Amino acid sequence: MCAVCGCSDDVHGAGHVHHGHDDAHAHPHSHAHGHHHHHDDEPKRARSIVAVEQDILAKNDRLAGDNRKWLGERDIFAVNLVSSPGAGKTTLLERTIRELGAGVPIAVIEGDQATDRDARRIRAAGARAVQINTGAGCHLDAAMVARAIAQLDPPRRSVLAIENVGNLVCPALFDLGERLKVVVSSVTEGDDKPIKYPAMFRASDVAVLNKVDLLPHVDFDVGAFVERVREINPRAQVFVLSATRGDGMSDFYAWLRGQAAGGSAA
Repeated sequence: MCAVCGCSDDVHGAGHVHHGHDDAHAHPHSHAHGHHHHHDDEPKRARSIVAVEQDILAKNDRLAGDNRKWLGERDIFAVNLVSSPGAGKTTLLERTIRELGAGVPIAVIEGDQATDRDARRIRAAGARAVQINTGAGCHLDAAMVARAIAQLDPPRRSVLAIENVGNLVCPALFDLGERLKVVVSSVTEGDDKPIKYPAMFRASDVAVLNKVDLLPHVDFDVGAFVERVREINPRAQVFVLSATRGDGMSDFYAWLRGQAAGGSAA
């Protein structure tokens, strides 16, 4: 089991990419076996776990740096979309591709544990897409994204959207080489998500509150949500919108156009 996030040891670096299989499975984890430990061994085990965590994240960060360099050299704006399952990341991408894709080229890396349903939706909306299936894995990592980028080969001065596996915990830890991380929440989840999952909101540059068309039907305080985002991450930009109905999308598009025009520049 991964010391960082709890994924099975054979997950990291081994995500299955549809249409261009890569069967080389990386195993950066230390496999420690045996179930009987003397109490005096516990501090040693704790130090070992921390060392493994650091090794996994350091290796991932090196690969993420390579991804960032490649994207930067081509002025590709890469955004890492993260959320809990069902917050509406794919719907947000579909509408953005249909309404903005002609002026801003968009390519998508889709991350899910299984199926290629989201990649098919993205292609139907008019964008190129590569599906990564992580199996038991709860997030994408930089090695998976590197293989997907090579297959997708996004054009210069375009947008690369990486839709991460639905999870508000593990994706906060793994840099993929993106320019920005965008956390998507929905009004059906509760306005306390920023304070319940602070690591994700702290790691994200932008917070999107989606499905505001459902506000009449749910108990959700938009002001409280925004206040909690600001409490956790004062620098985060917040967009309040409905990817289904279109509310607030013009502001999101203006932001995306601005980011794309700036390429990978900070």
